Amino acid sequence: MINIMNCKTFILALTLLSPLCLFADEKSAEFDADNGEDINELCAGCHGEFAQGGSDGEYPRLAGMPAAFIIRQMHLFRDRIRTNLAMVEYVDHRQMPDQDIIDVAHFISGIELPTRLPPLVEGVPFDALERLNLTRKLLNIPRLEGNSSAGLQSYNKECRSCHGDAGKGNHEKGVPLLAGQHTSYLQRTIEKYRNKQRIHDPEAPDENYFQSFTSEELNDIFAYLSIADD
Repeated sequence: MINIMNCKTFILALTLLSPLCLFADEKSAEFDADNGEDINELCAGCHGEFAQGGSDGEYPRLAGMPAAFIIRQMHLFRDRIRTNLAMVEYVDHRQMPDQDIIDVAHFISGIELPTRLPPLVEGVPFDALERLNLTRKLLNIPRLEGNSSAGLQSYNKECRSCHGDAGKGNHEKGVPLLAGQHTSYLQRTIEKYRNKQRIHDPEAPDENYFQSFTSEELNDIFAYLSIADD
């Protein structure tokens, strides 16, 4: 008898991997920045004008994420592999064809969010409009209480090899940044991994990686990530 659950796991893993493989060489993919900007106006309703996410972390920050990562997630939403009711009405094959996904992913990936404003120097003129625009894009994650030093050690041991120094992610491999992401979103995402609602590693879909961490250890990692981009 065919094991349906094993088949389902295999198909899920294959589907998770396929978008990344399709766009692994996303640097050479042609994209239309103007079209991406237009599509981002639709995304802005939830993720913000500059893809900065919601201040309460209900919607994640997308700005600066690797384009390959955004492309992969959009495919998962579109193919109804990753369930998210808020995305259902916006992402389907008719409304979001492959090229539109590429365009908006690259546009969002190129958005830079400062964590602080440049200091004003007495006697040196500055562009008030430019500074106002920078203020609108400013994103500094509130510091989370916890042992950030212990969190840094755990991060370097367990997370750094994939997510890079200081949680900056890896654009070439499509690994998302963690520093500068809303803490409450990271916390909810880890819970989904632990509860098998999301797959952390498509190459090992049955691995329950985060079960080995205590709540205190995870909180310390979050505490470190909350200040990693300061």
